[in-house]
Amino acid sequence: MSVQPILEVTDLAVDHGSGRRRKRAVDHVSFTIAAGTTLGLVGESGSGKTTTGMAILGMLPIAGGSVLFDGRDITGMRRSERRALGSERQVIFQDPYSSLDPSKTIGYTLAEPCRIVPRERRLSTAEIADRSAMLLRRVGLSDDAARRYPAQFSGGQRQRIAIARALMLSPRLIVCDEPVSALDLSVQAEVLNLLLELQRDLGLSLLFISHDLSVVRHVSHTIAVLQGGQIVEQGPAQQVYEHPQNDYTRTLLAAAPVPDPREQRLRREERQRSRTMERTQ
Repeated sequence: MSVQPILEVTDLAVDHGSGRRRKRAVDHVSFTIAAGTTLGLVGESGSGKTTTGMAILGMLPIAGGSVLFDGRDITGMRRSERRALGSERQVIFQDPYSSLDPSKTIGYTLAEPCRIVPRERRLSTAEIADRSAMLLRRVGLSDDAARRYPAQFSGGQRQRIAIARALMLSPRLIVCDEPVSALDLSVQAEVLNLLLELQRDLGLSLLFISHDLSVVRHVSHTIAVLQGGQIVEQGPAQQVYEHPQNDYTRTLLAAAPVPDPREQRLRREERQRSRTMERTQ
């Protein structure tokens, strides 16, 4: 018996601009995310990764194709209908320094998602405080963090707060838009491991957006490679990482930073050999 995917994206098209300046940013993008799994969407800057994620969340208009969330077509939903689904789909942004309001306490920031849900589903002030404290502990911070301000936390701690905020409404799908790219390598590993732990414990489904194929491979079950707004390769994470079929995927792999300079050099040499062979064929 087949299991209904949590997300089905079919021939998604998204435009930027209008009139003569209209440009197709994403074209014929299709993928699915099974419940409780992660799809890594990888590509260089300008490839359409973030545009895809924002369109799925309803933050950008869709020019073509369809997006099904748990079997429901959300492509043409009215704003009120999308708002009702907001608690089930959340986002973690790239920059932990700009995604948190510096003038608001962490407690206020965590409570924000709870203010936009339909009135009949809103939590009481006491319930919000209890849930905030629980989630702060869950992401490795103390209860008193709720009374403090973003400036009192490091980048890694701020991203943990952003994760807690995304979890406030118990979502089923989280779009992670380059969530570790602004962090030091050691902190990246901590945040990635936290996401994996939360996924295992809560059954979360993730769309993990990144330019770094090695990071995507670490957290993803499947990988889709985006170039110029179109998917050029897609498959199981290990297969795409270890046996890339597309030249662009191999370029991303060669560019991905690795701790061993020798391995990085070997990757580049292999990439150069491949190019030479292609030119001589």
